[in-house]
Amino acid sequence: MADTDTSGTLDEALERVHGTGPEFEGWLTNHAPMTVEALVRHGHARLVHRWLDAYRHRTEELPGTNTPIDANNWPELLGDPAHLGDWIAHFTREVAERPWRDVLAEWWPRLLPGITGGSTHPVIRTGHAVRTLLADGDSAPRTAELGHALGYWAARHQPLAAPTTLAGTAGPEEALAAVPSLSDPRGGIRARFAQLPATAGWPVAASTLRRPTGPEEARETLTALVEASVARYPLHAQGGPVMLVHAATAPNAVLRTLPALPRELWVPSLAAAWEASAAVTAAYAPARPAEAVPPGRATLDEAFEQAALHGDAHAIKLADTALDTGGPAALAAVARACELIEPAG
Repeated sequence: MADTDTSGTLDEALERVHGTGPEFEGWLTNHAPMTVEALVRHGHARLVHRWLDAYRHRTEELPGTNTPIDANNWPELLGDPAHLGDWIAHFTREVAERPWRDVLAEWWPRLLPGITGGSTHPVIRTGHAVRTLLADGDSAPRTAELGHALGYWAARHQPLAAPTTLAGTAGPEEALAAVPSLSDPRGGIRARFAQLPATAGWPVAASTLRRPTGPEEARETLTALVEASVARYPLHAQGGPVMLVHAATAPNAVLRTLPALPRELWVPSLAAAWEASAAVTAAYAPARPAEAVPPGRATLDEAFEQAALHGDAHAIKLADTALDTGGPAALAAVARACELIEPAG
């Protein structure tokens, strides 16, 4: 059964989360803020605090501060995880003192080139934070959550060694189908991204997506990119059922953020979203897709409840994105994620 709480429980949960850092064990991502936002958004607020209690062993204290970020030193500290606490302090102060849309518009173009940093989690967390602010309005915990997300992104900002461009003629479905798989798909995501420059077919495929003529076409193409990524998941998830989730959730985070951004940033936002989705696809999609996967037979709401009860953060976040796209492909994606990803303990 769903409930309708979209404010009080989320604010309480975010206040709990903000006592912890965005990572644990050195670089693994704290998925709590994204997961609780999705649970509340889709009517499962009653599960939130129980989920947080079970997730406590995967969190660590918020990092301390060292060097204040200012107008002079931010370029040299961008992408330095040793200053994670400094970046979070900087952005939580910024969004407390200035309109959050102004902070976002100023920093979004600075952060976009490092969208794949932190395994794309920082932009995904940003998208969840912006969705809440747009849908439910401001509150201290909600604006602080945007500050934590942007601080995480700034600290983990890392451009790809082999970036993508919008220079082709293909739509998203065709462009994703052209992305090659790594010849040696081993190691973590950073090791896999490092292989992209030497991967046969990557330079051509990375430039396959068509450049839009303006902001509206950029939004339409980004929507289609999310839909194509969700539709591909059931047939390719066996290559990395957890990590391939990000091929869909990262571009969807960008899509959710567009309404809060100046329109002149929409085309660059599509370019970055394409880079994130293509890079994750290359890193984890197998060379051969699975044979036909049975479609999910639930409704969309039932599919999300299935993911919520499954409990894994990635299954929940994929279900959250799948609900945005809808249709049989979304149901199949959620069913496949719940089948292949180990349930939360």
